[in-house]
Amino acid sequence: MKNKKGFNLLSVVIIICVTSIISGITTGVIVTNSYKSSTGMTYNELLNDESLNEFLEVYSSVVNNYYEDVNTTEMIDSALNAMLEYLGDSYTTYLDDDQAKELEESLSGVYRGIGISFQIDKTTNAPTIISVTKSSPAESAGLMVGDIFISIDGVLVNDKTSEEIKNMIINNSDNKVSLVILRNGTEMSFEVNIENVQDVNISYELKENNIGYLKMDKFSKTLSNQVENALADLTSQGMQKLIIDLRGNTGGYLESAESTANLFLEKGKLIYSLKNKTAKADYHDKTTAHTTFPIVILLDNNSASAAEVLAAALKDSYDYGVTFVGTTSFGKGVVQQTYDLKDGSMAKYTSAQWLRPNGDCIDGIGLKPDYEVVKEDIRDEMGYPIDNQLQRAIEIISAL
Repeated sequence: MKNKKGFNLLSVVIIICVTSIISGITTGVIVTNSYKSSTGMTYNELLNDESLNEFLEVYSSVVNNYYEDVNTTEMIDSALNAMLEYLGDSYTTYLDDDQAKELEESLSGVYRGIGISFQIDKTTNAPTIISVTKSSPAESAGLMVGDIFISIDGVLVNDKTSEEIKNMIINNSDNKVSLVILRNGTEMSFEVNIENVQDVNISYELKENNIGYLKMDKFSKTLSNQVENALADLTSQGMQKLIIDLRGNTGGYLESAESTANLFLEKGKLIYSLKNKTAKADYHDKTTAHTTFPIVILLDNNSASAAEVLAAALKDSYDYGVTFVGTTSFGKGVVQQTYDLKDGSMAKYTSAQWLRPNGDCIDGIGLKPDYEVVKEDIRDEMGYPIDNQLQRAIEIISAL
């Protein structure tokens, strides 16, 4: 392991507030040991850090003596980014305020918009709606899959990028957007409200022989509630066995994986453990909810992080049988925590390993399938793609 330089994450607070600290030092302000930073270290201890003081001296010298004006905000951003890059950990990074906001929104389970997904058609270059969220403003207004955007608030969008179209829709101070779309050769106008829309992270259906199919896309803050509702609906339809599809699920919040595991495991079962440089903590199911049917989990090389936490928890701690089908998962066996800075930016850094209930760490290894099934490009007689991994999962669970 590399020897780490004098900067540590606690220094971030001091760096961001560097001007006031230098002022305090030069005017002889005495910081007592009882006055602690938000991270628990006293300011006196921080000010006695020789490496930090050296950094502050260089910072002060550059700001005061560099031959041109210095953008101190951008310089500090670069320093923070370099400090985290030094650790050599691909999961440890500095996010500016826009990146931090995008990360939070993507995992919050709620976003500002009208409730559609769209893409630029590769053939026609037309922005086309590919999905409409249930109970969203878009559905209420009557928008449909296949609708093509012509204009937004009177501005033609034929030469706009996806990001520009998205911003034209959501950055509307009236909380309402006027759309002209093309549907089956006919132009139609819509007034659509802009609201907070729940991001749907699952899809599910009851297949033949009372086999439930539940796909989870990401572990947002609202995922476990969505899964709970899906399980209740599938159970009411007569589900007796379940396929959980985690292919392409790159993870999300660890707490979401834990609360989702609670829906399946019996109370007291071990879900995962966290091991940092000083201790190990175990996390058990504390709820009374649980299920009692066989489960097959579909995995691929992009199933990672929280998706692997859930899969491992069910494999090791579920009493009613779990089988893995597909290919070996990504192998992300570490977790990150975030430190929010006052300017809206964020430091995201690795804080611990997570261990599956059997005690193994899968970092760089992944979860191995019980039945390895490589994704193939197979089509039926009409030319429609056949999901050979899902088909194999259905065969396996049918025999259980």
